[in-house]
Amino acid sequence: MVKGIITMSQAEQKKLFIVHRVLDKEIKQKEAAGILGRSERQIRRIVKAVREQGAAGILHGLCGKRSANAIKEKEKAKIKRIYSKKYAGFGPTLAVEKLQENEKKKISKETLRRWLIEDGIWQPKRKRRKHRRWRERKARYGEMIQMDGSHHDWLEGRGPWLILMGYIDDANNKVYARFYEYEGTIPAMDSFKRYIKKYGIPHSVYLDNHSTYKSQAKARIEDELQGRDPMSEFERALEELRVQVIHAQSAPAKGRVERLFKTFQDRLVKELRLCKAKTLEEANACLEGYLPKFNKKFSREAREKGNLHRRVAKGLKLDEILCIRTRHPIRNDFTIVHNKQWYQVLDRTNAYDAIVQERVNGKMYIIANGKRLRYKTIKQRPKKEVPKKVVKARRRYIPPPDYKWRKFKLPGSLN
Repeated sequence: MVKGIITMSQAEQKKLFIVHRVLDKEIKQKEAAGILGRSERQIRRIVKAVREQGAAGILHGLCGKRSANAIKEKEKAKIKRIYSKKYAGFGPTLAVEKLQENEKKKISKETLRRWLIEDGIWQPKRKRRKHRRWRERKARYGEMIQMDGSHHDWLEGRGPWLILMGYIDDANNKVYARFYEYEGTIPAMDSFKRYIKKYGIPHSVYLDNHSTYKSQAKARIEDELQGRDPMSEFERALEELRVQVIHAQSAPAKGRVERLFKTFQDRLVKELRLCKAKTLEEANACLEGYLPKFNKKFSREAREKGNLHRRVAKGLKLDEILCIRTRHPIRNDFTIVHNKQWYQVLDRTNAYDAIVQERVNGKMYIIANGKRLRYKTIKQRPKKEVPKKVVKARRRYIPPPDYKWRKFKLPGSLN
């Protein structure tokens, strides 16, 4: 009889089992009261209810009845209509936040989740647990930030495909992010420069092995002599800023920033939809207003007090550090070839080579011996002017009459 009751909890099934033992006179009511932790008066009431109503007597009298605090059907239909019209595709948690923030409708996320599951709109997700070795968070703010780029259709087809460069502090979950057209060295440097101006220089950065962050080139002779691996331009810039670079060996290793992107691909996509963002500029404007609210809601206190971000020292020129540097020889005609483009150097210099700097603001500079050289773009290398040789007309030589071969006579000749 107990096994056939599906709607009862384990505690109710236990209570019913003890009551039946009392009815069968296997135990006394006093013993049943001790087992269930109830008074004898309560046991007598329960035994009487089960004798009269059967198994249903074990349940509470309000079981199955509508709660006095339940949301009215009219209000329920209104909330569902708002959800389907304005927040379709939002998860229950995010939808409840937006309903309270924008529509002033207060409802629990579990209630909305239950309504959506009943209507077949929301499917509960089954989590697959994988064994990972746990790593303790860093103790202080700025001790380590995790950085990565997320490729996703953030604008849902309303605009171009964008890349989100994301930063999350390992100690307190504080987030910084910005949209770019692609993931590369210039976007990485530009976003890192903006991060520094906002928060300061962090102690270390946790990265993956993307070619932007870790060089895939073979070691040069200079690298082998110094006993180090070849560095990408981004690694070189961080080394000059005295920021420790740590490369993750797998995506789960930097799980904090990966989970951030998973959250953003749900919440931020909807926020951009509500902002009606269609361009890169509109997406970044919407993101700037969204991040303070996100950090207020999801950031946490670091384990220890203190901020390990460093201020930018006086005289430290970020633009000269956070840039792509390429060394090129200066030819005899004072020209340089960079990215298959010819440049004519306009200033005289005795240097044999120069460094071309591509900066995050799109400008390019040519530096030689620590000085900036003026230049102009040319279509092709100027041809060297070769002086023409003057070729004089050769005079015809006529031997004089007394020249020796004129006096020569063959033997036996008549002359």
